[in-house]
Amino acid sequence: MKSPLLPPSPVERHVPLDLEDRLLSVDSRKVPLFRFDILVVGTGAAGSSAALAAAEAGAEVAILTKADPEETNTLFAQGGMAAVLAPEDSLEQHVADTLRVGYGLAEPEVVEAVVRGGPAAVKRLLGWGARFDRRGDGEIDLSREGGHTCHRVVHARGDATGREIQEAVLRALGRHPRITLFPHTFLIDLLHSPEGRVVGALASTHGGDLAVFAGGQTILATGGAGQLFRETTNPAIATGDGVAAGWRAGAILRDLEFVQFHPTLLYIAGAARVLISEVVRGHGGRLVDRHGVRFMPEHHPDAELAPRDVVARAIFERMVQTQDTSVYLDLSALDEDPHRLFPAISRICRFFGIDIARDPVPVRPGAHYMVGGLEVDVDGRTSVTGLWAVGECASSGLHGANRMGSNSLLEGLVLGTRAGETAATEAVDRGLQDFEVRPPRDREVPPAGMQVNIEDVTYSLKSLLWRQLGIERDGERIRDVLDKIALWTRAVSALAPPQPRTWELCNMLTVARLTAISALVREESRGSHYRTDHPAPDPAWVAHTRLVPRFSGDRLEGVDVSRAPVGASAPAV
Repeated sequence: MKSPLLPPSPVERHVPLDLEDRLLSVDSRKVPLFRFDILVVGTGAAGSSAALAAAEAGAEVAILTKADPEETNTLFAQGGMAAVLAPEDSLEQHVADTLRVGYGLAEPEVVEAVVRGGPAAVKRLLGWGARFDRRGDGEIDLSREGGHTCHRVVHARGDATGREIQEAVLRALGRHPRITLFPHTFLIDLLHSPEGRVVGALASTHGGDLAVFAGGQTILATGGAGQLFRETTNPAIATGDGVAAGWRAGAILRDLEFVQFHPTLLYIAGAARVLISEVVRGHGGRLVDRHGVRFMPEHHPDAELAPRDVVARAIFERMVQTQDTSVYLDLSALDEDPHRLFPAISRICRFFGIDIARDPVPVRPGAHYMVGGLEVDVDGRTSVTGLWAVGECASSGLHGANRMGSNSLLEGLVLGTRAGETAATEAVDRGLQDFEVRPPRDREVPPAGMQVNIEDVTYSLKSLLWRQLGIERDGERIRDVLDKIALWTRAVSALAPPQPRTWELCNMLTVARLTAISALVREESRGSHYRTDHPAPDPAWVAHTRLVPRFSGDRLEGVDVSRAPVGASAPAV
């Protein structure tokens, strides 16, 4: 199969940037060194699949994770994983559904490869001990979600599929003798050989010490960046670390403007946002406004099961019209008991005094999935030799402009396995013979006594992006975002102490700024990217947005923005 990685295309715009090209300098003589064949960063479905596949191929694998191993985006996935298992379904129909929801930007060859890998991925999970919900006849029970034309969503414990999959892959990791897990180990920067090949990573360990992890190949599986937004379904760890680290290492990014907002988060002021799975709407849950009026049929023929971008914008519009902080999910007309169907959601709502069988559940949209990321081919290779990416931090070409529900766990398992197998065959001598660590760029020395409040900047960034780079955007507000991020980046870089919380914020600022650039350049509306000043699709933009880092010597100085045609391909870089 051809790779979707593309040769350089004409630069449409060059944007000078004052972003970090290295977060921390290190003296290689004074830090411990761990050598492995394969280094994987992340323990979700994608990273665990990659690690297990590489280990099965004979590689010695290290997995770094900045929190507890089970704290991943996978854990919070409620709905399920799409796979063609029903006799009335077909691989061709799943491919067609995915391409349709991708609004012209999904790569057909990648879509086909991922969809064809679905049944085998389910079989692997069952082999690792995953227990999916089954019908009375013993067959796996399949649900339907928005965008799917057939029942093909595998689920577990009703609305706890991610937890079931996460527990299964962690058990498999723990059993494998060639896998070593390093929890509470924060990826700071990727390391290069003098020839420019990625040969490992600099990390901060559980005790706060620095360490170098050498890898013959390095696979990023760090998840998304939902924490860029005030309203999000993502856990606290989702700060875009892998995308930012890959960018600093010279990797090309693609389609960052496409951020999917899940339509239905439980919204109770002061409480943490909790995702209300799309499966609830698949079972007949209806969206109504404060007056009890159902509104989705006027927006799309599939009503509540329309693609997520359509539902999220419809909810946002209704909130504005009714001057309410939410709309409501009504489950009172379901044929089955919603308490039994959705036990996790039932428990959470009951805590807040909501009986989901009787009371409308207040919901609103929130940032859910980063569609774009590090540009990779179908095997997971980035544009930098020795560096791979899988899962949400990667842009494989599967999702196009708008991810279809339950395709992301599928992607992580299928392409994670593929990347691990392929990387294991290319691992070279456990990497690190020699490596370079560029010191961070020189910064202006601030006046004595100046400080920066990391938590305040973080909250300000999240609020700004929710208001001005969220469900609806326009050019003026995006330019204002870029100005404010430039100011905060300068302050944080100069004043904040070198510690994981600072590095996380630097990563968030980097990904936020690059996302804003992509959103500003794409002057049209497509999929999950909606510009109120350019509300219609533009045929000239049936193309990927490509961000290529430009270096001056060994210093990152800016980004070249270009378009990449869909379907064009070239061998991996």
